[in-house]
Amino acid sequence: MADTTVDARNLQCPMPVVKTAMAIKDIKAGQTLELIATDRGALSDIPAWAKDTGNSLKEQFEENDEFHFIIEKA
Repeated sequence: MADTTVDARNLQCPMPVVKTAMAIKDIKAGQTLELIATDRGALSDIPAWAKDTGNSLKEQFEENDEFHFIIEKA
C-alpha cells in the first residue's frame, strides 16, 4: 500500500506527470506514491520521469484498463 495516491484517470499527457511531480513534493524520502492513470502515454512518460528525477519506479501494472505505478521518492 502506497503512502499517497494520485488519481490521474481521464487526464491526458502531460497531466499524469504534472500531478505526480506535484504530489511527490509532499512526501518524505523513502515513502511511496501510487499513480493511477488511463492515458496510455503514461506507460512511457512515468518511467522516464522517474529515471530523470532519480525516483524509483518500484512497480507498474495494468488493472481494469487503468495503469498503476508505484514510485518511491529518492
